[in-house]
Amino acid sequence: MNRRSWLKFSLAALASPGAALARTQPAPRLEDVLEPLRAKHGLPALAGAIVRKGQIVAASAVGARLLNSDRKVTVNDRFHLGSDTKAMTATLGGMAVEAGKLRWDSTIGDVLGAKVTGIDPKLAAVTLEQLLSHTGGIPSDTDEILNLYFTGDAFKSDLPTQRLRLLNAWKNHAPATKPGAEFHYANLGYVIAGAMIETALGVSWEELMINRIFTPLRLSTAGIGPQATTGKYDAPIGYQIGDDGAATPVPWAAPADVPPALGPAGAAHMSVVDFASWAGWNAGGGKRGPALVKPETLERIHRAHVSTGKLANPRPGTPQEGEYALGWGLVKFDWTPTAVLTHNGSNSMNFAKILVDRDKDLGVVVLTNFPEKQAEAAASEAQETLYKRYSS
Repeated sequence: MNRRSWLKFSLAALASPGAALARTQPAPRLEDVLEPLRAKHGLPALAGAIVRKGQIVAASAVGARLLNSDRKVTVNDRFHLGSDTKAMTATLGGMAVEAGKLRWDSTIGDVLGAKVTGIDPKLAAVTLEQLLSHTGGIPSDTDEILNLYFTGDAFKSDLPTQRLRLLNAWKNHAPATKPGAEFHYANLGYVIAGAMIETALGVSWEELMINRIFTPLRLSTAGIGPQATTGKYDAPIGYQIGDDGAATPVPWAAPADVPPALGPAGAAHMSVVDFASWAGWNAGGGKRGPALVKPETLERIHRAHVSTGKLANPRPGTPQEGEYALGWGLVKFDWTPTAVLTHNGSNSMNFAKILVDRDKDLGVVVLTNFPEKQAEAAASEAQETLYKRYSS
């Protein structure tokens, strides 16, 4: 698999304002769950963490930053989140709405029409909320859309301009289905939503992520783009899987992630502990602080907006049906008493999984630096096991 198939979504998918989630020492035997799964599925590394009532009650990372190496991972190592970034983009959208710079029903044409002229009228009428719920009628990544991402211009100019370039290239396409009616998982829709947010607030999506989410939540390991520093093996390295099944490490720079303009759709990275902090903030409804958005705004972000429909041939670990909120799936698993917030993320080289049970004020996150079925199978089993162990 290469980066052109970078994201195949599957629905699996603070004590006081300004304070980080409280952290405890990692549970001593959490690795007894993770290590057998890592070995069974041939993963380089596997990390997991549980947050309950604002406290990280267990966190561990097993394996190595590279396959068959002695570069051991730690709970502070950065992993790529892929599309689990989408919930953060939706939260930035909520901030723009609360600031009076956008409305949930602000349209592409309202916000971006002066910068990108000649947008198809039906596409121009698609709203921010429809983009964030994947109901804007923009299709899932087609060959035509992938060709827009991976062009010779993909690394030219600043990133807000790059996102406008993508909209300009797509502007003659009317929505494939009636906006607001059907679910079609659309990375391009999130790129356009990111462009709307940064245009309305006058600050790039990247700056907003750092200043409005990473910093207030004290996610000290969080960043955007490839997780390893160029020239260093200071994080778990992602892998590409060839047609022959061979795994090739992709350590640094542009080849190690999707084109950077796609950031709003999935380009954040952070440690498993910081990822659990993000899960815990959501599990508490944002009421423990910091006050990124009002609880009622977060409730709207978490609320189901559309049924995903029934999937005829779901991928391993993917439920046949569920609902989608804004950057979150809502799924009732066989092993959860009610529907929970959940999402998977992958840039085709790494795999991330998050679950948030708001009723129990509980979050479970699992991360690995490997893609595809092996990664999803291990992460799904780990998440189920950890949820069962810590939810009672």
